[in-house]
Amino acid sequence: MPRIVFMGSPEFAVSILQKLSDQYQVVGVVTQPDRPAGRGRNLKSPPVKLLAEELKLPHIQPQKLSELEAKQQLHLWKPDLIVVAAFGQILRSEVLDLPKFGCINVHASLLPRWRGAAPIQAAILSGDEQTGITLMRMDPGIDTGPTLSQVSVKITGEDTAGTLSTKLSEIGAICLIETLPGHLDGTLIPEPQDGTLATYAPMIKKEAGLLDFTQTALDLQRKVMAFNPWPGAYTYWNDQVLKIHRAHACDVHYQQVGKRIIYLELPSITTSMGLLVIDELQPAGKNKLAGKTFLRGARGWED
Repeated sequence: MPRIVFMGSPEFAVSILQKLSDQYQVVGVVTQPDRPAGRGRNLKSPPVKLLAEELKLPHIQPQKLSELEAKQQLHLWKPDLIVVAAFGQILRSEVLDLPKFGCINVHASLLPRWRGAAPIQAAILSGDEQTGITLMRMDPGIDTGPTLSQVSVKITGEDTAGTLSTKLSEIGAICLIETLPGHLDGTLIPEPQDGTLATYAPMIKKEAGLLDFTQTALDLQRKVMAFNPWPGAYTYWNDQVLKIHRAHACDVHYQQVGKRIIYLELPSITTSMGLLVIDELQPAGKNKLAGKTFLRGARGWED
């Protein structure tokens, strides 16, 4: 039975660690440090740490893998294989070369499309009709290593980054378990990526959620869905942040951009092309509301 170290941090990685630990010997887990979160800025543990504790798996939380204690612990675990899923740190050659079966990344896109930190959001933002999971043998580049297997997933009009991440996590876990035997016995030959087809999905910053109504309604619809749940799409109303959780584009045109109107009993905002109709939103300090419910108590929505 190979000795496996798992590296991952967010909710996306939880199903993958669970499935892996059910089938294989996970000797250690590496995840991100606890971070301040919420209004109280209290420390919050990454979901993978919580699962590691539940499964009673040894785990470490280094700021960087280059820290001496982290390097020493990795060597003590003596991994035959390292499995990575949304870990959030770059693996250098000394880590990549440590296990005899290398390092495998469970990546949430159909590589070489959407290499980088935010492939799920990038697929929705660009209007892709499908995305998927790629299992890749890692090399020193950013998601440039040869692929072991891929599974495609259709992106529906209802998909947010959150719902799509859940789907891909579950599929990634199954794909990993199905792929590992062939990788470990050497019968599965990795295939090089075609770098000429590569696209990149850079890390998303919190301020990216502010909606710009000089864009088209379709682009804004994609942005709302891609940034749900994080960093969240938002605009301002009555000098306060108004979060927009779900919205859809409508082919209705107005000359004025950024005008608030009511369309089919829903709060809506005009754009450079079409109307952004808001299905679910959240005023400052309140819970999520359906668009129609919001309008019942929203005075002065229309400009």
